[in-house]
Amino acid sequence: MADGSGPYDIVVLGGGSGGYACALRAAELGKTVALIEKDKIGGTCLHRGCIPTKTLLHSAEVADETRESAAFGVKARFEGIDMDGVHAFKDKIVTRAWKGVQGLLKSKGITIIEGEGRLTGPNRVTVGSDVYEGRNIVLATGSAPRSLPGLDIDGERVITSEHALKLDRVPTSVIVLGGGVIGVEFASVWRSFGAEVTIVEALPHLLPLEEESSSKLLERAFRRRGIKQELGVFFEGVKTTDTGVVVTLANGKTLDAELLLVAVGRGAVSSGMGFEEAGVAIERGTVTVDEFCQTSVPGVYAVGDLIPTLQLAHAGFAEGILVAEHIAGLNPVPIDYDGVPRITYSDPEVASVGITSAQARERGHEIVEFTYDLAGNPKSQILQTQGAVKVITAKDGPVLGVHMVGRRVGELVTEGQLIYNWEALPSEVAQLIHAHPTQSEAVGEAMLALAGKPLHVHN
Repeated sequence: MADGSGPYDIVVLGGGSGGYACALRAAELGKTVALIEKDKIGGTCLHRGCIPTKTLLHSAEVADETRESAAFGVKARFEGIDMDGVHAFKDKIVTRAWKGVQGLLKSKGITIIEGEGRLTGPNRVTVGSDVYEGRNIVLATGSAPRSLPGLDIDGERVITSEHALKLDRVPTSVIVLGGGVIGVEFASVWRSFGAEVTIVEALPHLLPLEEESSSKLLERAFRRRGIKQELGVFFEGVKTTDTGVVVTLANGKTLDAELLLVAVGRGAVSSGMGFEEAGVAIERGTVTVDEFCQTSVPGVYAVGDLIPTLQLAHAGFAEGILVAEHIAGLNPVPIDYDGVPRITYSDPEVASVGITSAQARERGHEIVEFTYDLAGNPKSQILQTQGAVKVITAKDGPVLGVHMVGRRVGELVTEGQLIYNWEALPSEVAQLIHAHPTQSEAVGEAMLALAGKPLHVHN
């Protein structure tokens, strides 16, 4: 049995967002690091998630703008979607980012081990016949698409987001099972590409974790776009046919389409990895951690989609950095997950930071809300987008939540993040002058109204 020239200060199992961020920060802090990855550095986000889906969504935006160009006085003709071209654009972006991350890791002196690792003790990870010892172990094995009991994914007619990213054609029709972020984003892409789309969601609204008013604005926008929705109804079953699928819903309704996309969430990759045998506590498939991402085993940490926090790449980055700094004895501040921004990159986009009005009331806050309609924002009118910015504050207190719907609002959520995390009062933000004409003025206008001095607002 060989070993990997250990013991390392840190052995990281998994090279996705959480794992590689931990490795980078630990190396900056002078730690020796081994990073084990069975596939490609960058993980789900870079290869099968955030980055490739956002490239598809940008292609979709270009398609829509080409179709609508006459409204802007531009003569252009939409001739269709070249999926080979779409994939070439996507793969170019992904490959460049992948090479960049690999170069960054190597420049920091991190040892990258290619292979499938397994935890074989509280300070050991085994890859094939090699054992890598670490004074600390960081588990970062990520997640994989979930399905429902009895729902078989065949990769042809019944597919996951990972199959969808490689699809060589625009389907004529798709049923999307699941109205969360992944389902909504693919529904948006396929509709822009020309497919007939129906979303099936068991809960009463799309994006059920968002502020209800944001969900309703998205549903209305999707209806205008011709995206059909079956909300508050359970999926019962699917049969494949020669031409596609027939989906049965619990209310007896049947839907026909060429494809069924199963987008019912992602589950942690935790079974068969040796975690429980090493004493790591697991609940409902996810690894249990404290506020510093420490597991039940001293010296073993877990980050990213493996733990029951927000399944977001940027949350993974933050957790990886937190763990590296905790191991290095820097006494970092635990993450306030309410203060992590969330974005759905559909058209329109949905972005939020902080808590919803329902959560605020549950926590005993007396709240004041204000909604600024993007109809009053000139830049949004130039972009021909509809939506709103809703701000929730504690009565006579700081901003508790910022919730936005509209094209490009994902870029606005950064200001909301600063406002929420710095516990700003509306009156303090109202003193700051927003550039005109920008969409950021919508945030400024909401704050002016909450501070009792509305400007471009009908009372």
